[in-house]
Amino acid sequence: MFQILVVEDDKNTARLMQAVLKNAGYEFFHTENGVDALNLMDNQHIDLIILDIMMPQMDGYEFTEQLRNCGDNTPILMVTAKQLQEDKLKGFISGTDDYMVNPVNEEEMLLRIKALLRRAQVINERKLNINKITLDYDALTVTCERKIQTLPQKEFYLLYKLLSYPDRIFTRIQLMDEIWGMGYGL
Repeated sequence: MFQILVVEDDKNTARLMQAVLKNAGYEFFHTENGVDALNLMDNQHIDLIILDIMMPQMDGYEFTEQLRNCGDNTPILMVTAKQLQEDKLKGFISGTDDYMVNPVNEEEMLLRIKALLRRAQVINERKLNINKITLDYDALTVTCERKIQTLPQKEFYLLYKLLSYPDRIFTRIQLMDEIWGMGYGL
């Protein structure tokens, strides 16, 4: 099940998003601002973010810039009341993947979510293909030329993470926090 984080300070909009996303089969997470969203993402895998712009503490533009500056490429769909061309341009320049103006058509939003997930190569099955090797995230298996090997959960997650970002260097603490949980090695 794909995990979608909605970063939205309006409670009614967040409740509507929750109903739409859960009905479509997605797991729903919610924060009311960018600071809380970054904190949640330190402890929780998120497949896609639906993001408002106008929020307290950290707006959607700043959140997106911080996420992208850290090398995080989680797909972001900005859903906001800001409809001016310069607002959209600022959203794309900050690093968003798609932009919709409220009120949104729920069916169109779900189609855009599917397209973003597909582009992120995670639609329907979370599999990573490298030459003749396939890593299946949900089954914790590595397949090479019809030979299937199931790995222990933490070992698989570590391998999957490193192979998903071949040009990125992770610190020991980053890997420990994401795979074993915050403060594990302390």
